[in-house]
Amino acid sequence: MPIDYEVADGIAHITLRNGSVNPITPLMHHELHDALIEFLADPHARVGVLSGAGTRAFSAGDDLLSEVSTTDPSAELSSDLAGAHRRPGADPAAWGWSNDNLALERYKPIVGAVSGWCLGAGLVYLLALTDIRIASADAQFGFPEISYGMAGAGAVTRLGRYLPHTAAMSMLLTGDPIDAAEARRIHLVNEVVSPEDVRTRAVQIATRIAEHPPLAVRIEMEAYTRGMDMSRADALAVGDRLYQLQRLALGETEADSYRRARDEQ
Repeated sequence: MPIDYEVADGIAHITLRNGSVNPITPLMHHELHDALIEFLADPHARVGVLSGAGTRAFSAGDDLLSEVSTTDPSAELSSDLAGAHRRPGADPAAWGWSNDNLALERYKPIVGAVSGWCLGAGLVYLLALTDIRIASADAQFGFPEISYGMAGAGAVTRLGRYLPHTAAMSMLLTGDPIDAAEARRIHLVNEVVSPEDVRTRAVQIATRIAEHPPLAVRIEMEAYTRGMDMSRADALAVGDRLYQLQRLALGETEADSYRRARDEQ
């Protein structure tokens, strides 16, 4: 399968796997959606790690030369999608990233592990689906689509909310890639490590997060995500209410545990 998914020790490993540079085919967008749904529904998967197979690339972006098999019922794709996928100027929803993946309500954290190239749709998914990012020293990040007349990454990633305006505009309008050191400088990634340590470091961080109570992690994720779109006063009110509800839930759990221990004596 082009998207590998497995859970070990509370960590869901989601891996893009398609040749040496992991271009993303239309079918892979759908398989990624299935993996994300499984991750979000699985109580044993507390944290995710998203990476690309091999060391040459996290993903080189959409596979603009891919053909879609219309005989595979699991693909659920229209018969003209293969052609649309390759036509500059075609509907981005047809040939590019899946809006279903970008619109998922997600309150479980995902750590990104980036080796080599991370371009186009690969970078869109890295930005949308990961919360902490580890890059290899040889990583390269970019949105080259503008050179081919295919734009829109600035909207789907809301890049200007996370990077300085000038850095976002440079990436989006020139189409030129940036290296790992520059990505770290503008806070696109959290850490830069040697290529052989990328996945190890990502798993270390995921393991640290998985040690915390799952409810606390979910509430922190939800409070942060919802607060980003609120006024300061509303964000304070929501954060306070979520905190109070969490303490109430923990208090009830502690009381239940005490009563069970007393009854067993």
